[in-house]
Amino acid sequence: MLKEKIALHLAGPTPIPPQVAAAMTMPMINHRSDTFSVLCKEVASKLEALFRTQEQVYVLASSGSSGWETAMVNFVPAAVKVLNVIIGDFGERWSKANAELGYEVENLRYASGTAAKAADIATILEKNQGSIKAVCFQHNETSTGVSNPVKEIAAEAAKYGALSLVDGVSSVGALPLHMDEWGIDVAFTGSQKTLMCPPGLMIIAASKRAWAQADEAHTPKFYFNLQEYRKNYDKGQTPQTPAISLYYGLQAALQMLENEGWDKVQERHHLMGEMSRAGIKATGLKLLCQEEEFASDTLTAVIVPDEVKAATFLKTAKDSFGVIYAAGQGKELKERIFRIGHMGYMTPNDVLVALAAVENSLAAVGYDIQPGKAVAAAQEVWLRDIRQH
Repeated sequence: MLKEKIALHLAGPTPIPPQVAAAMTMPMINHRSDTFSVLCKEVASKLEALFRTQEQVYVLASSGSSGWETAMVNFVPAAVKVLNVIIGDFGERWSKANAELGYEVENLRYASGTAAKAADIATILEKNQGSIKAVCFQHNETSTGVSNPVKEIAAEAAKYGALSLVDGVSSVGALPLHMDEWGIDVAFTGSQKTLMCPPGLMIIAASKRAWAQADEAHTPKFYFNLQEYRKNYDKGQTPQTPAISLYYGLQAALQMLENEGWDKVQERHHLMGEMSRAGIKATGLKLLCQEEEFASDTLTAVIVPDEVKAATFLKTAKDSFGVIYAAGQGKELKERIFRIGHMGYMTPNDVLVALAAVENSLAAVGYDIQPGKAVAAAQEVWLRDIRQH
C-alpha cells in the first residue's frame, strides 16, 4: 500500500483542498501594502457572511484555542465571576484558562456524550443575581461529538446580563450559527477544521453589546488586544505581522465555500453526520452521544467494544487500511472511544471510506462484525437525501 495515501478523519487538522494549497504558494508581499489591504478586506467580507454578522471579524495569527483568552481579556472585566459550561475536554480547558487568567470560575459539568441544557444555565444565573458576567461554552465539543443549543443558551445569558462567549472552532461554517440573529456576543473559530486551511489562524467577532463592555475589561493584554485590530480594520491592516500565506489560503477556502453556498455547506455536513451515525448504528456499535438532536455533524464519537483495545484498532486502521481516526481525549475517554472526523474538505464518499475502514479494522483485530452493513446504511441515507432533492 502507498503509505503516503491516507484518509485523514481527525477532529482537526483536516484535509486541505488543492486550491488552498496552491494559493499558499503565492509570492510573499509587503504586509503594509495596498495589495495586502485588498486581500484583508475581501477575507473580512466573506467572514462576515460566514459568521452571519454585520460586525467586524478579525483574523489573528494564532491557534483556535487562543480564542478563549482573546474573548475573555477583551470583553470580560478582570477577576469577575464567569460560568464555564463543560460537556467535554475542551470545556475543561477553557475553564482552566479562565482560572489561570484570574477569573472566579463556576463550572457546570455534564456527563460525556450529553449536551448542556439552557434551563440549567438559567437556574445558575438566576441564583447568582447578576454576579456572573459571562457564560463560556463550546458550540461543538469534538472530544465527545456533541453540539450545544447555542441559540437557547445565548438567550438565557442575555436575559441575566451575561455575555455569551462561544467556542466555534469545530463548527463555524459547517453548523448553523447566526451570530446577530441569535444574540451571540463573541464567537471564534480556527482555520484548520471546517475552513479547510492549515492551523495558524484564529478568527473572532463580537457584538455591539460586547464592545460596549470592552472599556470595562481592564485585564492586561497586548498581542490579543482587539482594540488594535479595530483601529486598523478599515485600512485593511493588522497591528502585528499577519500570516500572509495563510491569508491567501483562507481567501481560497472561503471562495470555495461561497461558491458551494453557505447553506449548502451546512447541508453537506448534516448529510455526512447522518451517514456516519447511521453506519455506526448498523454495525451494532454504540455512539457516545445518545441525543440525536445534539449529535455533532462534524465528528462522530464511537464507543470501542469491550473486546477491542482502542490503540490496536487505531493502528490497524492506519497501517492496514490507510485511514486515520482520532483517539479518545481526556483520561475518561482515551481508551473508551474513537472519533471519526467528517468536516471541511470532505464529501459523502469520504464517509463511506471511513465507515468501510471501521468495519475492516474491527474484523482484522478479531472482532465479530459483518463488513458491509455500515456502508450500506450510509448509502441508504445518501440515496434518500438525493431522492428528496
